[in-house]
Amino acid sequence: MHSDPSSPNYSGAIYAGRYSDGRSAQSVPADVRLTDRGIEIGFPGAPQALIWPYRALGAATPLSRKSTDALVTYEFMPGASLFVGDATFVQALMKASPQITSRAYGWQSAKPWVLAASAVGVVFAGLWAIGLSPARWVANMLPDRTRAAVGEQVINSMAGQYRTCDDTKGAAALDKLTTRLTIGAPKDQTFKVRVVDWNLLNAFAAPGEQIVLTKRIIQNAKSPEEVAGVLAHEMGHGLERHPETAIVRFIGMTAALELITGGGGTIANIGLGLTALSYTRSAEREADARALQLLEKAEISPSGIVDFFKRMGEAQAKTKGQSKETARTSEWGSVFSTHPDSEERARNAASKAAWRATPALSPDEWQALRAICGPEKAEREKVEPAKSDPGKGEPEKTVPDVGRR
Repeated sequence: MHSDPSSPNYSGAIYAGRYSDGRSAQSVPADVRLTDRGIEIGFPGAPQALIWPYRALGAATPLSRKSTDALVTYEFMPGASLFVGDATFVQALMKASPQITSRAYGWQSAKPWVLAASAVGVVFAGLWAIGLSPARWVANMLPDRTRAAVGEQVINSMAGQYRTCDDTKGAAALDKLTTRLTIGAPKDQTFKVRVVDWNLLNAFAAPGEQIVLTKRIIQNAKSPEEVAGVLAHEMGHGLERHPETAIVRFIGMTAALELITGGGGTIANIGLGLTALSYTRSAEREADARALQLLEKAEISPSGIVDFFKRMGEAQAKTKGQSKETARTSEWGSVFSTHPDSEERARNAASKAAWRATPALSPDEWQALRAICGPEKAEREKVEPAKSDPGKGEPEKTVPDVGRR
């Protein structure tokens, strides 16, 4: 038992975690506690919990005072991992297992590689000095082929068990919307977008310019402009290399450099780990800014993304005061769990100068997109075309004032 006064206070607090045994592509929920014997990992309905002693723990990424989550490994269970996204847990774990902190990792790696580490440190310090993140710099160095392979692994881990929706007319409408939004992307930049038959309100970007939309997020949208806004936001993540940057942070610089130089041994384990990670709020703001640029170039009204953020904000307000688990499992929980305040995002989107806009899709195309997973499951609604000036035949150029209730 720890007697050091700097040791964590084992208060019996229970943290929500995700456990993987390393043999299957799925992780399972776990109740995690810090005890005087080690990390206790309990599972619903299981008669006995696992105990991972602190001295035998490792971490996929060294922990620091700024860490808000941890992916923990155990020396005597190769391949197994535990993810906990709680800053309080991380800080307590650092006291109990100092060997997994960034300070300890830095010293251990410096012993045989002190000169090389110094050189790399100078390079990274220079990157920080000019405003570049080392992780993002390494992410930009990943070969396109590697990024695509990792992206497929991520998608298989997160949504591989769900059918890809491929109704012909719906797929054509989605391709049209994707192509239109790509006009504002750099030359030769293409995106692979798919819809999965998943009754979860979510969308995510994977490495290699790959995007997944769920059936639920399309059917929950009130207009094609809302889908365009969501899609543009995920494209923004891709253009900023946020998925790749998250992977570099997850696997560490050494493994990332192995991928750059052609090593692929870590790819098979990346997908599952990334499912437990999320973007920073600054990354979400960057994706929002990119989304507005794409919408403007595509001449699609930002009203859809404004309306989407407003509804997110209303749902977000309802989760205040709820437990983290309740909020996370609510209808909108997976959408805004790590996002900036939704009302702030709506105001930012609405504050942009108006631009010329035309309907994102025709009414028939919109209905086809809503039916992409099967016509019997699409909600048939009459779609109002975008408002236009009957005198000039041009679309309305104003942005709604979301400040008014």
